[in-house]
Amino acid sequence: MKAALIVPGKPSLASVAPWPVSVPGPGELLVEGLLVGVCGTDVEIVRDGFGTPPPGRSDMVLFHESLGRVLVAAGSFSVGDLVAGVVRRPDPVPCSACAASAWDFCRNGLYTERGIKGLDGYGMQQWTVPTEFAVKLDPSLGDLGVLTEPCSVVAKAWAQALLLCRRSFVDPRSVVVTGAGPIGLLAALLGVQQGLTVHVVDLATSGPKPDLVRALGASYYTSLSSVPAVDVAIECTGAPSLVASVSALAAVTVLTGISGSSAPVPAFFDSLVMGNRAVVGSVNAGFADYSRGAAALAAADRSWLAGLITRRVPLDRFVDAFSRAPDDVKVVVSLGT
Repeated sequence: MKAALIVPGKPSLASVAPWPVSVPGPGELLVEGLLVGVCGTDVEIVRDGFGTPPPGRSDMVLFHESLGRVLVAAGSFSVGDLVAGVVRRPDPVPCSACAASAWDFCRNGLYTERGIKGLDGYGMQQWTVPTEFAVKLDPSLGDLGVLTEPCSVVAKAWAQALLLCRRSFVDPRSVVVTGAGPIGLLAALLGVQQGLTVHVVDLATSGPKPDLVRALGASYYTSLSSVPAVDVAIECTGAPSLVASVSALAAVTVLTGISGSSAPVPAFFDSLVMGNRAVVGSVNAGFADYSRGAAALAAADRSWLAGLITRRVPLDRFVDAFSRAPDDVKVVVSLGT
C-alpha cells in the first residue's frame, strides 16, 4: 500500500511512500481510498508549514477531502458502500462544544484533524475510520462524492446564515457569493436549491467558472459594484476589501475565506451597527453538515457537479496537484494502484 507523505513546510520532501496495511478496530470501517480533493489548506501545509504531524513524528499523510468504498463493514454500513470521512475529531477534555458533538465549534483548540492536525490524512490507498465519523453517500454519485467535505463546509455556512436571518427577521430571497472556486460554486448550488436568487462574483472572465454559474441559473459578475442589495452574502475569498464591501451589501454575511494576512480588515463597523447587520465566521463542519452536504450533492445535476472537477492527478504525481492551472476549479488525486 502507498500513501502521500509530506513534511510540513518542506515541499522537496513530499513523496509517495510504502504504508502499513490498515487494520480496522472494533466499530471501524476499512475503506479503499478512491480519491482525495486538493484545497488551499493542503498547499499551505506542504509549502508554508501549516498543520501539525501526529505526535512524535515530523511527517504526515496528507489530504482531508476523502472518498472511498467500504471493504470491511461495521455498524449500519455494508461492504461496497461509498463513504466520505469526517475531518475533525473532538478534543479529549472535552470542551462544552465537543461534549455536545459539535466538534467543529471546539472552544479550547485541542481537537485533531485528519491530514491537518495531529492525525494522518486520507491520502492513502486504504484507511480506517470509526463509523461515527463516516458519511454514507448516494452510490450514484460515484467519483463526485469527493466533493462531500467542501460541500459540508458550505452546508454549515448556510445553516449559520439561516440562523442569523431568523435573528434579524430576514426572509431570505437573494444571496451574493464572492468567489467561484469549489466553495463558492457549491454555496451557489445550495442557494439555488433553496429557491433563492443567486449572484456570484469572481474575477475570471473566461474558463469554466462563468459557465458553471450560469448553468445553475445564477447571475455572474466580475465586480461586486454591479450586484444589487441582497439578503445574504457568503464570502469565500478572504479578501479584506471584499469582506467590508459585501458586509455592507447584505443583511446577513457569513465569512468562509481566510485572508492569510495580518492586515486588519478595513473599518466597516459603523455600517454593521447602523444597519443591524450580522456577520459570522464559519469553518469546518459537524456531522449534520456532512449529512446536509451529501444530500445536496445527491440532489444536484451530475453533469454540473462533474464540471467542478477539472483535473485528475495520479497518486504517484500528487505534488503536481499543488501547481494551479489557469482553468482549475477542483483538482483531485486518484489513489488507485
